[in-house]
Amino acid sequence: MEIDYHYIGKRISQRRHELGLKQSTVEEKAGIGYKYLSNIERGISIPSIEVIIKIASALNTTPDYFLLGSYVNTDKTELMMMLVRNLPSEKFDTAISFLKWLNEN
Repeated sequence: MEIDYHYIGKRISQRRHELGLKQSTVEEKAGIGYKYLSNIERGISIPSIEVIIKIASALNTTPDYFLLGSYVNTDKTELMMMLVRNLPSEKFDTAISFLKWLNEN
């Protein structure tokens, strides 16, 4: 299986845009160098697995999403926890309220 770094970069860019984050913000959260994310997103730089893991954490997703384009983990509870783990407090409270509502109805 050949790794397509261009698609990995596109998935990273897409996820970053979904969250409305600037490249510099993600670079800071992931602890990677200035303009490195831009090079990864354009398929110019090939990130190490360690860097992919750091970027995935900064973007509240899993490395397999970037590598494969889907979540390999089928454990729904773990996926849900990953999605809400780093929400801002006001969104976290909304998520808890929604889950309580779902549980009651």
